[in-house]
Amino acid sequence: LQHALNSGVRRYHVAPVLCQRAKVAMSHFEPNEYINYEKLEKNINIVRKRLDRPLTLSEKIVYGHLDDPAKQEIERGKTYLRLRPDRVAMQDATAQMAMLQFISSGLPKVAVPSTIHCDHLIEAQLGGEKDLQRAKDINQEVYNFLATAGAKYGVGFWKPGSGIIHQIILENYSYPGVMLIGTDSHTPNGGGLGGICIGVGGADAVDVMAGIPWELKCPKVIGVKLTGKLSGWTSPKDVILKVAGILTVKGGTGAIIEYHGPGVDSISCTGMATICNMGAEIGATTSIFPYNARMKKYLGKTGRADIAALADEFKQHLVPDSGCQYDQVIEINLSELKPHINGPFTPDLAHPVSDIGAVAEKEGWPVDIRVGLIGSCTNSSYEDMGRSAAVAKQALAHGLKCKSKFTITPGSEQIRATIERDGYAKILREVGGLVLANACGPCIGQWDRKDIKKGEKNTIVTSYNRNFTGRNDANPETHAFVTSPEIVTALSIAGTLKFNPETDYLTGADGKKFKLEAPDADELPKLEFDPGQDTYQYPPKDGSGQHVDVSPTSQRLQLLEPFDKWDGKDLEDMLILIKVKGKCTTDHISAAGPWLKFRGHLDNISNNLLIGAINIENGKANSVRNALTQEFGPVPDTARYYKKMGVKWAVIGDENYGEGSSREHAALEPRHLGGRVIITKSFARIHETNLKKQGLLPLTFADPADYNKIHPVDKLSIVGLKDFAPGKPLKCIIKHPNGSQETIMLNHTFNESQIEWFQAGSALNRMKELQQKSS
Repeated sequence: LQHALNSGVRRYHVAPVLCQRAKVAMSHFEPNEYINYEKLEKNINIVRKRLDRPLTLSEKIVYGHLDDPAKQEIERGKTYLRLRPDRVAMQDATAQMAMLQFISSGLPKVAVPSTIHCDHLIEAQLGGEKDLQRAKDINQEVYNFLATAGAKYGVGFWKPGSGIIHQIILENYSYPGVMLIGTDSHTPNGGGLGGICIGVGGADAVDVMAGIPWELKCPKVIGVKLTGKLSGWTSPKDVILKVAGILTVKGGTGAIIEYHGPGVDSISCTGMATICNMGAEIGATTSIFPYNARMKKYLGKTGRADIAALADEFKQHLVPDSGCQYDQVIEINLSELKPHINGPFTPDLAHPVSDIGAVAEKEGWPVDIRVGLIGSCTNSSYEDMGRSAAVAKQALAHGLKCKSKFTITPGSEQIRATIERDGYAKILREVGGLVLANACGPCIGQWDRKDIKKGEKNTIVTSYNRNFTGRNDANPETHAFVTSPEIVTALSIAGTLKFNPETDYLTGADGKKFKLEAPDADELPKLEFDPGQDTYQYPPKDGSGQHVDVSPTSQRLQLLEPFDKWDGKDLEDMLILIKVKGKCTTDHISAAGPWLKFRGHLDNISNNLLIGAINIENGKANSVRNALTQEFGPVPDTARYYKKMGVKWAVIGDENYGEGSSREHAALEPRHLGGRVIITKSFARIHETNLKKQGLLPLTFADPADYNKIHPVDKLSIVGLKDFAPGKPLKCIIKHPNGSQETIMLNHTFNESQIEWFQAGSALNRMKELQQKSS
């Protein structure tokens, strides 16, 4: 082949050889689904010729998956792209609704490789084995539904205990150049292996599983240039903690964060995944690193050397073009970067670890650490566990254990088995740690916490990604801080935020002072990974005979009914359910924790609608005025009352409304309970799309100051829906109780197909309409 190329033979003469060499499976679990770099290359060349400029890595992979690269209009931040992702992944909490929607579509089988991962429904209580068995007992109905639905529709099923979705994807499914969408906001974790991995709602996943093009607004590209080299206590986590402090929770909205520069090579593959994972906290569409030797090493260690060899051949398409342009560039010198800790209550409140003790005392935050928690989808790699164990080993050598409670969450069964074999788990237990199940656990609120009472002010430190109010333990007075696993371990040993491991000393059991040395650990095990227990269920070749059972009396699962179509009229005299004050994440709109058990039952889970949002009228959560009775009551009850009375309603929100998890229940619930419009200063990307998918109108104030013109007692009318068109603002008439009224303008980001979703009642309704027409 090389001789032919050197001889100047035309490319089509060697194309068959290339195709033959390129026949590499996407994963061990789908031996007949192959990586198609040739198509990626062909699409990139078409687009590069059209745009006549160098391309960023993000653009190469995104545009390389265009449905029609020759005709697709491409303008960063403006046009909507029609894309063909390679695969879909769903975690068990979101997979329930995704599979219920897929069942409603009437299609016999998924069109692309897809998987379900059971990681969200396991509550941390007593420890790994006991918690896992308890979850299997409690969630048997849901697990059975997901397993049988997977078997019927051709979806691979990762059983409870297998691990966290994003770690499983990194170990088995992500690869350089892949486009993967997942029904979880931290799907970008796969960018650590050079893939474009994007978090979406279940309705988006249904599009891809149904084999129709998936729409995404053409992302801008923010470049983060890394120079220098990581060393000492500074870890990959500190890179994204620093970036979060720079860009804030909405600074990456509508953009892909693309890391590049000479500093990239000093970061392990799993470290790059950590950075990409937490890019969700700055609102980014996704994050990505260029293919390099660290990725090649990880692919080889996880049994995918054939993928690495193929990626080597196509490497020019898996790195950015020289001279490519970014919409914004941030430069970070890794040699100067210090360990960081972010929080409390928001993941972008960045502090150097050296400063946090003084800041906490000044702000009145508790400095004593009640619990330290390491692991999660963000930081549960072999390297993470090794660095934490290296810190713990030093403490044990001086006769010390953790002053704070300490928990460890392995990211996958493979990680759990390997750290048990290599002694890391033993060290972490000896220092006082409790090893939890391979699951999300406390990171998403699945934590049966007993050491404090609700309302008690306290501090925890974690290696997780989010620290919104009440997220981990449902206690609004828990001050949660996010940092690296090794810093969590050091702080848990010291028991206080006032400890800086770079400079401060601990006192050993012998009374002598000592200083912890910066941890050092292998990024990958010297031996092969121990795969642990087999936890994967292959879908049968023919699942048509498989029965999927949903009991009509179930409290956990409920088949979906189509939402009503638009009646062709303007939305007049809507009541305001709530005007939200300040931050309103998807945790505020549709809480997790104990509510996870109802993720497959839309009516039951709708009883948590907006119960965490603060009502501007009285400064309280879950207390709104019923405009028909003038009595204050819970938000869901008030919404149900309006629905019963046939009254449409709206929600008014602040900045970056719907940030956080990909949780489409935050869009399904208001639609189910009669909501029609959500008006805010700005939206988080995934939530805005989810609202559109369910037939709601997400609108933004043309003038953000108009937020102040609307009061909870007003009535609203949205005018101009008969002429609803892309780029054309809508009018909102505000009717005040005194009889006066005023008109403001509202913007939207709907394109033509999304307007059809609204008119049909939902994207799923529209899909069915098109199926009926084609048949």
